[in-house]
Formats: sequence, C-alpha cells, structure tokens
Amino acid sequence: MPVCPATPACACARPGCGRPRRYPSDTTGGEWALIGPLLPVPACQTTGGGRPETHCRRAVVDAIRYVIHNGCVWRALPADFPPWRTVYGFYQRWHARGATIALHDGLRAAVRQAAGRAAEPTAAVIDSQSVRAAPTVPRASRGWDNAKKVNGRKRHIAVDTSGLLLEALITPASTQDRDAARPLLFNLHRARRNVRLAWADGGYAGQLLPWSATWLHLTVQVVKRPHDLHTFQVLPRRWVVERTLAWITSYRRCARDYERLPAHHEAAIYWAMITLMTRRLAR
Repeated sequence: MPVCPATPACACARPGCGRPRRYPSDTTGGEWALIGPLLPVPACQTTGGGRPETHCRRAVVDAIRYVIHNGCVWRALPADFPPWRTVYGFYQRWHARGATIALHDGLRAAVRQAAGRAAEPTAAVIDSQSVRAAPTVPRASRGWDNAKKVNGRKRHIAVDTSGLLLEALITPASTQDRDAARPLLFNLHRARRNVRLAWADGGYAGQLLPWSATWLHLTVQVVKRPHDLHTFQVLPRRWVVERTLAWITSYRRCARDYERLPAHHEAAIYWAMITLMTRRLAR
C-alpha cells in the first residue's frame, strides 16, 4: 500500500523514486524547487480525502515536459517514465481544473519580480499565429487561413511588455484576428484587472478599438507597418509578442497542432512557457 507523501513540496513527491535525470527536458533540482510548491495538493492530503498517488509527481512533470519539448506521441513515452495514460491524465486534469494556469501565473509573477517589476502587468501586446494541423485535429475545429495558406488552427495570445504569456485562445485558422480579439481581451480583462493598455498590429483596427474602450475600459493602440517599408524592420512593441510566438514554436509539440481538443493545445502552450520560465529562474 503506497504511503501518501508528507508534503507536496518535497524534492520528490514519492520518496525513494530514484529516477535519474536523463533528458534535456527533465527538471533540475532548482527547477523542481520552483514547480513543486505550485502544484495542487494531492487528494490524499485534503479534507475530502482520496487515494495516494502511485507515481512520482516529478516524474510526471518530466514526462509532460518531454512530450512538449520533443513532440512525440503520448504512447511513445520512454519506459522510465510513468505509464502514458497516467501522465496524460495529469496533463488533462490539471489544465481542466486551472492548475496548469495557476502554476504558470505563479512562475510569471516570480520572473517579473526577479527582473525588478511588479508581479502584475499593466500593459499587454496581442497577436496571432496560424499553425498547421495534423490529421488528428477534427475538421470542426480547424479552418483555412487564406493569407498564410495554412489549414489548421490559430493561436491568439496576449503577453506583457517582456514577452511573458498572459492569455491564450485557440480558434480555427479561418477566424479573423479582430473577431478573436474580443474574447481574448475579455478573458484578459477578467483575469488581469490592472491591464489598461494593449498594443496590436493593423489587423486589429476597426470596431475593436471603441468596443474595448467602452466595455473593458482598455485602450488598444495599433502599431501600423509603414507603407513604404519593403525590408525587414523591428516594429515597436510588436516584436515582443512575435518573439514569444517564436519561443513557443521552438517546442516541437507546439510547432504543429496535434491535439484533438483546442484546450489541450492551449495547455501545451502554457507548458512550453512554464519550461522557459523555470529555466530562466533556475539559472
């Protein structure tokens, strides 16, 4: 009969696990010290009770990071990790219950404070990126982006002025940026009341600006590309969110959309940023 660990913040959630660090995606001791306390309390330690967890939580987190970093299918997890069904179950449940976003937000606040900033931002930058979809993505949740010639999904994100993720929204690639910006900004306003200014590119111009000012009390400033510009140029504010999209795409699971549910692709984006921030903090 497994024994419930005494504290969720221990070096390994199951004493005596003994799994060595084998892959570049595995957590270091410093990274796990940041992640462990931010994970939800095991059910066996709550008043409601529950069965003790059979597998080491650190091994589960390492397995999730392995999939996000290397882009393999869940069934192809190496044998030294817990069973893929167990890992996928944690991945799904944590995101459905908001634990993944809570972990991400706690790390983002720590990164901002380490840089001498306030924990909560007051400004954001928004943009979108169309991603090709694998055959596993159902037709109902994918679309054709005629401008980028991409058949798949589109991820709309809002980041702070240093490029850290604030909000993400997944839609079919056929969705216009200005149409998806309303739910994106609404979710941002609901979760981040301090944000009062957002920068965007010319694709967001139009009715979005008066709508956000009237209903959200949020000012959206459009940073337009010069008409006479024929070469690459870093545009103010816009380059921040474009760099974040490049960070996310560097993780192979996020370079293409393989998920049947849009929420699972959203979870992959958050885990990519979690890995990035823990590495930055643990350096």
